[in-house]
Amino acid sequence: MKPYVFIDRPIPAEAEAYIAEHCAYSIWDRKDPIPPDVLQEELSQANGLLTSGRKIDSSFLEAAPRLRAVSTISVGYNHFDITAMKARGVIGTNTPDVLNETVADLVFALILSSARRTPELDRYVKDGLWKPGDNENLFGIDVHHSSLGIIGMGRIGEAIARRAKFGFSMEVSYCNRSRREHAEQQYGAVYMTLEELLRTSDFVLLMTPLTPETARLIGRDQFRMMKKTAIFINASRGQTVDETALIEALQEGTIRAAGLDVFDREPIDPDSPLLRMPNVVTLPHIGSATARTRYEMAMLAARNLVLAVTGQTPPNVVAELS
Repeated sequence: MKPYVFIDRPIPAEAEAYIAEHCAYSIWDRKDPIPPDVLQEELSQANGLLTSGRKIDSSFLEAAPRLRAVSTISVGYNHFDITAMKARGVIGTNTPDVLNETVADLVFALILSSARRTPELDRYVKDGLWKPGDNENLFGIDVHHSSLGIIGMGRIGEAIARRAKFGFSMEVSYCNRSRREHAEQQYGAVYMTLEELLRTSDFVLLMTPLTPETARLIGRDQFRMMKKTAIFINASRGQTVDETALIEALQEGTIRAAGLDVFDREPIDPDSPLLRMPNVVTLPHIGSATARTRYEMAMLAARNLVLAVTGQTPPNVVAELS
């Protein structure tokens, strides 16, 4: 008898067909949220779940007595309650690596647009404000031959370091739980303490996963360590930053600007001061959002799920549950 899995969101037809080859399944293929009664019924029967960002905690698992595996279409898995999943013996998998280059592209879009003020100046032109003689009020800052400090040198960080070194002749430094010799040898990345990195970098990039240790990693004290000309980029998780402290740093001129793909609350509160600051570039958490990358992520998540529910070992079991 085939294992039964539930897919709680629309996925590419090829990923659905792959699951159908190996499992009995049901899918919620609409964009509107699943009604609680439908979700409850599916969870009562499911051996596996394919999701993206749904909170998997003890109350969720209580409603899913037959669940053996959860496969998330994401690299981050902070929505997994590791303790609760361990207690129930539920496997959790994610989709690393396939999105590295796409996210690195997006990070550089944030760096460039923040430095050269492209969203602000695009609006300046479209609003009819461009006048003969405009000059210094349109100035940005150079990215080439500047310094980039990367907090969290994982595989995405290395893809960013490669672009920085060979595309823009930047000096790259990094802070990480362990040394990354490959990044040091290939890209000339210099290992620093967090404080050293903050004090010396023109661009400070946060790329850490969200863990108890990295929650609110960057706050008021850290912003005060940065150069007044520094640009802060966050493409990790919104909760890694004290957003109130970030707003204060921008309002008070403690740092020059910010480029943000993630926020403490998503979607961001429409009343957030960040949305009214011309020196802040705001994106709707689109780091991996290209058609090809999202397709590859869905296919990898589908393979992870099938392997897990058929008694095999998926290649991408998250470290804490392996």
